[in-house]
Amino acid sequence: MSHYTDGLSQLGTQTGAPTNPEEAVLERVPNPHNDTLYVARFTAPEFTSLCPVTNQPDFAHLVIDYVPGDWLVESKSLKLYLTSFRNHGAFHEDCTVSIGRRLNDLLQPKWLRIGGYWYPRGGIPIDVFWQSGPAPEGVWIPEQGVPTYRGRG
Repeated sequence: MSHYTDGLSQLGTQTGAPTNPEEAVLERVPNPHNDTLYVARFTAPEFTSLCPVTNQPDFAHLVIDYVPGDWLVESKSLKLYLTSFRNHGAFHEDCTVSIGRRLNDLLQPKWLRIGGYWYPRGGIPIDVFWQSGPAPEGVWIPEQGVPTYRGRG
């Protein structure tokens, strides 16, 4: 293993899905380009969680953008973390903001934003957006590219 993977507990091993977000292990690796402003994007088009009241499944398309500082999120740990919400009861706003804050705390990026584009519940789609602050000047930040919900039309 290279020094980039030193200390990682999940990458390259058989790892079961965590049962809830609090138990999920998010890991980070050193950013080899920490002197460069760039955006890294993760898209999770099939994110699921549970309604905390009805226990029915909720579905979202998440887009996470961040300008790394010294750290990058290790992608397998991110996938497992997001999977941990599958049986977790929380409102759309709580899921979206909690994911953004946990990543921000772990990575301490120069900037982070998350867009949660939730499919309708009770006929009303809910979109939730959170960011850590203003984006750094001079970095290209593309649109998230997820249209608002339009139904079958």
